[in-house]
Amino acid sequence: MRIVVRLIVATVLAVAALPVIVPAAGSQSCPDIGVVFARGTAEPPGVGGVGQRFVDSLRAQAFPRTVGVHGVNYPASSNFTGGTVFKMSVVEGVRDESIHVQGVTSVCPSTQLVLGGYSQGAVVTALATSGVVPAGIAPGAAPLPLPADVADNVAAVVLFGTPAGWSAEKYGAADIDVGPAYAGKSLEFCAPGDTVCSGTAPSGSSGPHQQYGVNGMVEQAAAFTVSRLM
Repeated sequence: MRIVVRLIVATVLAVAALPVIVPAAGSQSCPDIGVVFARGTAEPPGVGGVGQRFVDSLRAQAFPRTVGVHGVNYPASSNFTGGTVFKMSVVEGVRDESIHVQGVTSVCPSTQLVLGGYSQGAVVTALATSGVVPAGIAPGAAPLPLPADVADNVAAVVLFGTPAGWSAEKYGAADIDVGPAYAGKSLEFCAPGDTVCSGTAPSGSSGPHQQYGVNGMVEQAAAFTVSRLM
Protein backbone atom coordinates (compact mmCIF):
# COMPACT_ATOMS: atom_id res chain seq x y z
CA MET A 1 0.00 0.00 0.00
CA ARG A 2 1.47 3.30 -1.08
CA ILE A 3 1.60 6.04 1.50
CA VAL A 4 2.89 9.42 0.43
CA VAL A 5 4.79 10.70 3.44
CA ARG A 6 6.04 14.23 3.29
CA LEU A 7 8.01 14.72 6.46
CA ILE A 8 6.55 18.06 7.31
CA VAL A 9 4.80 18.93 10.59
CA ALA A 10 1.53 20.03 11.94
CA THR A 11 -0.83 19.81 14.78
CA VAL A 12 -4.46 18.87 15.13
CA LEU A 13 -7.27 19.33 17.65
CA ALA A 14 -10.55 17.43 17.01
CA VAL A 15 -13.61 15.80 18.67
CA ALA A 16 -17.28 14.95 18.18
CA ALA A 17 -18.82 17.72 20.24
CA LEU A 18 -16.02 20.04 19.16
CA PRO A 19 -15.62 22.15 22.30
CA VAL A 20 -13.25 25.09 21.94
CA ILE A 21 -10.15 24.22 23.93
CA VAL A 22 -9.08 27.72 24.92
CA PRO A 23 -10.16 27.94 28.57
CA ALA A 24 -10.91 31.25 30.17
CA ALA A 25 -8.88 32.29 33.15
CA GLY A 26 -9.95 30.33 36.20
CA SER A 27 -11.94 27.76 34.20
CA GLN A 28 -11.06 24.20 33.13
CA SER A 29 -7.41 23.25 32.91
CA CYS A 30 -5.55 23.18 29.62
CA PRO A 31 -5.40 19.82 27.81
CA ASP A 32 -2.11 18.01 27.37
CA ILE A 33 -2.74 17.77 23.61
CA GLY A 34 -4.78 20.11 21.42
CA VAL A 35 -5.99 18.90 18.03
CA VAL A 36 -6.99 21.44 15.40
CA PHE A 37 -8.57 19.68 12.43
CA ALA A 38 -10.11 21.05 9.22
CA ARG A 39 -12.84 18.83 7.74
CA GLY A 40 -13.26 17.93 4.09
CA THR A 41 -15.53 19.40 1.42
CA ALA A 42 -19.25 19.52 2.26
CA GLU A 43 -18.86 17.73 5.60
CA PRO A 44 -21.04 19.13 8.41
CA PRO A 45 -19.44 21.53 10.92
CA GLY A 46 -16.95 19.86 13.22
CA VAL A 47 -13.88 17.80 12.49
CA GLY A 48 -15.56 15.51 9.94
CA GLY A 49 -15.44 11.74 9.69
CA VAL A 50 -11.69 11.39 9.10
CA GLY A 51 -10.94 13.96 11.78
CA GLN A 52 -13.10 12.22 14.35
CA ARG A 53 -11.51 8.84 13.73
CA PHE A 54 -8.09 10.43 14.04
CA VAL A 55 -9.05 12.01 17.36
CA ASP A 56 -10.49 8.74 18.66
CA SER A 57 -7.31 6.88 17.74
CA LEU A 58 -5.09 9.59 19.21
CA ARG A 59 -7.01 9.53 22.48
CA ALA A 60 -6.62 5.77 22.71
CA GLN A 61 -2.90 5.81 21.89
CA ALA A 62 -2.02 8.88 23.99
CA PHE A 63 -3.97 7.83 27.11
CA PRO A 64 -3.89 8.96 29.92
CA ARG A 65 -2.97 12.34 28.45
CA THR A 66 -5.95 14.61 27.83
CA VAL A 67 -6.91 15.67 24.30
CA GLY A 68 -8.77 18.87 23.47
CA VAL A 69 -10.35 19.38 20.04
CA HIS A 70 -11.21 22.24 17.73
CA GLY A 71 -12.94 21.72 14.42
CA VAL A 72 -11.83 24.54 12.11
CA ASN A 73 -14.83 26.78 11.50
CA TYR A 74 -15.13 27.38 7.75
CA PRO A 75 -17.67 26.70 4.95
CA ALA A 76 -15.87 23.69 3.39
CA SER A 77 -17.60 24.80 0.19
CA SER A 78 -18.32 22.46 -2.71
CA ASN A 79 -18.64 25.39 -5.12
CA PHE A 80 -15.47 24.39 -7.00
CA THR A 81 -16.24 26.66 -9.97
CA GLY A 82 -16.84 29.69 -7.78
CA GLY A 83 -13.45 31.28 -8.36
CA THR A 84 -12.64 33.84 -5.68
CA VAL A 85 -15.81 32.97 -3.76
CA PHE A 86 -14.61 29.38 -3.44
CA LYS A 87 -11.09 30.44 -2.50
CA MET A 88 -12.55 32.56 0.30
CA SER A 89 -13.90 29.35 1.85
CA VAL A 90 -10.30 28.25 2.33
CA VAL A 91 -9.21 31.70 3.50
CA GLU A 92 -11.90 31.66 6.21
CA GLY A 93 -10.55 28.32 7.37
CA VAL A 94 -6.98 29.58 7.46
CA ARG A 95 -8.08 32.58 9.49
CA ASP A 96 -10.03 30.52 12.03
CA GLU A 97 -7.20 28.00 12.42
CA SER A 98 -4.61 30.74 12.84
CA ILE A 99 -6.65 32.60 15.44
CA HIS A 100 -7.36 29.42 17.39
CA VAL A 101 -3.77 28.23 17.37
CA GLN A 102 -2.52 31.61 18.58
CA GLY A 103 -5.17 31.64 21.29
CA VAL A 104 -4.14 28.23 22.57
CA THR A 105 -0.44 29.06 22.61
CA SER A 106 -1.20 32.25 24.54
CA VAL A 107 -3.54 30.77 27.17
CA CYS A 108 -2.19 27.20 27.28
CA PRO A 109 1.53 27.42 26.46
CA SER A 110 2.18 23.87 27.69
CA THR A 111 -0.45 22.29 25.45
CA GLN A 112 1.13 20.41 22.55
CA LEU A 113 -0.74 21.19 19.36
CA VAL A 114 -1.53 18.82 16.52
CA LEU A 115 -2.69 20.35 13.24
CA GLY A 116 -4.53 18.29 10.68
CA GLY A 117 -6.89 18.29 7.75
CA TYR A 118 -8.59 16.13 5.17
CA SER A 119 -8.97 17.02 1.46
CA GLN A 120 -10.01 20.71 1.30
CA GLY A 121 -9.22 20.83 5.02
CA ALA A 122 -5.68 19.67 4.27
CA VAL A 123 -5.34 22.72 2.02
CA VAL A 124 -6.53 24.93 4.87
CA THR A 125 -3.99 23.54 7.33
CA ALA A 126 -1.13 23.55 4.82
CA LEU A 127 -1.73 27.20 3.93
CA ALA A 128 -2.16 28.16 7.58
CA THR A 129 1.36 26.90 8.26
CA SER A 130 2.96 28.23 5.08
CA GLY A 131 1.36 31.67 4.89
CA VAL A 132 0.62 31.15 1.16
CA VAL A 133 -2.49 33.03 -0.02
CA PRO A 134 -4.64 31.81 -2.95
CA ALA A 135 -4.24 33.92 -6.09
CA GLY A 136 -6.83 36.65 -6.55
CA ILE A 137 -7.43 37.25 -2.84
CA ALA A 138 -7.08 40.91 -1.87
CA PRO A 139 -4.25 41.49 0.62
CA GLY A 140 -6.64 42.88 3.21
CA ALA A 141 -8.85 39.78 2.99
CA ALA A 142 -6.06 37.34 3.77
CA PRO A 143 -5.07 36.39 7.32
CA LEU A 144 -1.54 37.06 8.50
CA PRO A 145 0.85 34.07 8.63
CA LEU A 146 1.22 32.28 11.95
CA PRO A 147 3.91 33.92 14.10
CA ALA A 148 7.22 32.09 13.89
CA ASP A 149 7.28 31.15 17.59
CA VAL A 150 3.95 29.30 17.30
CA ALA A 151 5.73 26.43 15.55
CA ASP A 152 7.44 25.54 18.83
CA ASN A 153 4.06 24.60 20.30
CA VAL A 154 3.11 22.35 17.38
CA ALA A 155 4.13 18.73 17.89
CA ALA A 156 2.83 17.34 14.61
CA VAL A 157 0.95 18.06 11.41
CA VAL A 158 -1.02 15.28 9.69
CA LEU A 159 -2.73 15.68 6.32
CA PHE A 160 -4.96 13.26 4.43
CA GLY A 161 -5.70 13.38 0.70
CA THR A 162 -4.19 16.80 0.02
CA PRO A 163 -5.27 17.99 -3.47
CA ALA A 164 -2.51 18.00 -6.08
CA GLY A 165 -2.26 18.59 -9.81
CA TRP A 166 -5.66 18.95 -11.48
CA SER A 167 -7.51 18.85 -8.15
CA ALA A 168 -5.37 21.63 -6.69
CA GLU A 169 -5.83 24.15 -9.51
CA LYS A 170 -9.13 25.50 -8.18
CA TYR A 171 -7.44 26.64 -4.98
CA GLY A 172 -5.22 29.11 -6.82
CA ALA A 173 -2.15 28.28 -4.73
CA ALA A 174 1.10 27.44 -6.46
CA ASP A 175 2.34 25.40 -3.51
CA ILE A 176 -0.05 23.51 -1.23
CA ASP A 177 2.37 22.30 1.40
CA VAL A 178 3.23 23.00 5.00
CA GLY A 179 5.65 25.79 5.78
CA PRO A 180 9.38 25.22 6.37
CA ALA A 181 9.06 25.64 10.14
CA TYR A 182 6.70 22.62 10.21
CA ALA A 183 8.41 20.48 7.58
CA GLY A 184 10.19 18.23 10.08
CA LYS A 185 7.02 17.44 12.04
CA SER A 186 4.59 16.57 9.29
CA LEU A 187 3.18 13.43 7.76
CA GLU A 188 0.99 13.38 4.67
CA PHE A 189 -1.08 10.43 3.47
CA CYS A 190 -2.21 9.72 -0.08
CA ALA A 191 -4.09 6.43 -0.43
CA PRO A 192 -3.43 4.13 -3.39
CA GLY A 193 -5.73 5.06 -6.26
CA ASP A 194 -6.63 8.47 -4.81
CA THR A 195 -6.26 10.72 -7.84
CA VAL A 196 -7.18 13.81 -5.80
CA CYS A 197 -3.86 13.72 -3.96
CA SER A 198 -1.75 11.92 -6.56
CA GLY A 199 -2.68 14.50 -9.19
CA THR A 200 -3.01 11.82 -11.87
CA ALA A 201 -5.92 11.87 -14.33
CA PRO A 202 -9.29 11.42 -12.59
CA SER A 203 -10.47 7.81 -12.65
CA GLY A 204 -14.16 8.57 -12.19
CA SER A 205 -14.16 6.85 -8.79
CA SER A 206 -13.87 8.81 -5.55
CA GLY A 207 -13.73 5.64 -3.46
CA PRO A 208 -10.05 5.74 -2.47
CA HIS A 209 -10.37 9.40 -1.47
CA GLN A 210 -13.17 8.51 0.94
CA GLN A 211 -11.41 5.65 2.71
CA TYR A 212 -8.99 7.46 5.04
CA GLY A 213 -11.13 6.82 8.09
CA VAL A 214 -11.12 3.05 7.51
CA ASN A 215 -7.91 2.19 5.64
CA GLY A 216 -5.62 2.30 8.69
CA MET A 217 -4.05 5.65 7.92
CA VAL A 218 -5.65 7.55 10.80
CA GLU A 219 -4.14 5.01 13.19
CA GLN A 220 -0.74 5.50 11.56
CA ALA A 221 -1.16 9.27 11.85
CA ALA A 222 -2.04 8.95 15.53
CA ALA A 223 1.01 6.75 16.16
CA PHE A 224 3.20 9.30 14.40
CA THR A 225 1.70 12.07 16.52
CA VAL A 226 2.30 10.18 19.76
CA SER A 227 5.91 9.62 18.72
CA ARG A 228 6.30 13.40 18.37
CA LEU A 229 4.90 14.29 21.78
CA MET A 230 7.24 15.35 24.55
